[in-house]
Amino acid sequence: MKKVTIVFTISVIIAVLFILWGAFAPDNLASVTGNIQKFLQRNFGWFYLIVASVILIFAIYLIFSKYGKIKLGKDDEKPEYGLISWFAMLFSAGMGIGIVFYGVAEPLQDYMNPPYGDPGTAQAANNAMRYSFFHWGLHPWGIYAVIALALAYFKFRKGAPGLISATFYPLLGDRVKGWIGKLIDVIAVFATIFGVATSLGLGAAQINGGLHFIFPDIPISINIQFIIIAIVTVLFILSSISGLGRGIKWLSNSNVIVAMILMLFLLFAGNTGFLLNYFTTTLGSYIQRLPEMSLNISPFDQQHSTWMQGWTLFYWAWWIAWAPFVGTFIARVSRGRTIREFMIGVLVVPTIFCALWFSIFGGSGIYLERVMDVNLGHLINTLGIEVSLFAVLAQFPLSTFTSILAIILISTFFITSADSATFVLGMQTTNGSLNPPNITKIVWGIIVSAAALILLWSGGLTALQTASIIAAFPFAFILIFMMFSLIKSFKKEVNTRKRIERENARTVNR
Repeated sequence: MKKVTIVFTISVIIAVLFILWGAFAPDNLASVTGNIQKFLQRNFGWFYLIVASVILIFAIYLIFSKYGKIKLGKDDEKPEYGLISWFAMLFSAGMGIGIVFYGVAEPLQDYMNPPYGDPGTAQAANNAMRYSFFHWGLHPWGIYAVIALALAYFKFRKGAPGLISATFYPLLGDRVKGWIGKLIDVIAVFATIFGVATSLGLGAAQINGGLHFIFPDIPISINIQFIIIAIVTVLFILSSISGLGRGIKWLSNSNVIVAMILMLFLLFAGNTGFLLNYFTTTLGSYIQRLPEMSLNISPFDQQHSTWMQGWTLFYWAWWIAWAPFVGTFIARVSRGRTIREFMIGVLVVPTIFCALWFSIFGGSGIYLERVMDVNLGHLINTLGIEVSLFAVLAQFPLSTFTSILAIILISTFFITSADSATFVLGMQTTNGSLNPPNITKIVWGIIVSAAALILLWSGGLTALQTASIIAAFPFAFILIFMMFSLIKSFKKEVNTRKRIERENARTVNR
């Protein structure tokens, strides 16, 4: 533990105090955090929307800017990982459990309880899928891309430590080594803990729902979810200490293969033409109405305003809370790529994959509900949204096999998200070490799992959402200043390069 920093010590102490608070006073924890969440949603919903949209605009700007040719590393460096492995790792870390949990649940929920208009209509079906694209498309990947770019640029090109605080050197200078830098890193650690704990809680709930759906004797209960988290905790810690090149890389590649198999099965076992038409139509609608959706908080429409607080604001906060974790991990595996290549890869490819996923899984659910008169809504309302995926798979051939495959996929996504998080938390609390000690990763693995257990116990899925919204608020300010820091450093590098080129030209002319 000789590499452990003051950030590790402070973060562990505060995290343990939070866990003890939830263990001994769960109702008080739920009440206090719930009140904070309501205050933030009521008074700062506009702030989350503007921050997410500004970050996306900044990410798109970098693709076409003069800074696009700058390499995340030395000028002669090649990418450390191949394109397929790179995409698999960033996708598994960035979306994994979420798309499996919400792939059916969100479009169906929005179809039955739409953002505006009447439920169960063609308009509700169109809006449900468009907002799913919106929530899982360019905005979250823009947030991930910006923080990952900052970390990779300062680490691999400037030789700075792989810390969130190190990206502020152009703005703060040597002060990043003082208390303000430590504060930035502690905030990043806490955003990571609660962002990942939310995902682990969702994963445990869905695994429990799937097991109950296949084996009705297994109840949906907090005790079963505790057992699931305990088992998977052991597995992801083993994967984490096996190293990035073996455990995480192998599992990430496996995840994408299993996800593709499940997605293609549902595409061709279902109404293929309908699903592809749904995807194409929604993609066009999403692109056309993206600016409107990005900033529409509906102050005069109570239905849409309430819906936005339950869905969009939660998602934007969740993505921001995940940003230090996913950003650090994406940066770690992106060495050697140019800014333009990096931004296009991180923004476009995962967005298209998520759009296809929701069109196929959510589209199948809406088709069964709307066209085939399968009453999925009643089943989901009875057992919970965590059984949505399994309720849809039950309507197709080989349902037991595909349901078991889905549980395996959730479990492996669970492991890759968690072991990536332990790596990142270890890195952030050992002064940016690219190979944090195993004991540090084990400590963080236990803490993240304990936080997920406490949140489930104190308030279930609502408590998980609450934790993300609260953790994201302070980190959103860090993201804003990070963009200014990047631009300042880019300008300095470009100006320095131009000056050197002019001096070389004068030397040649002499």
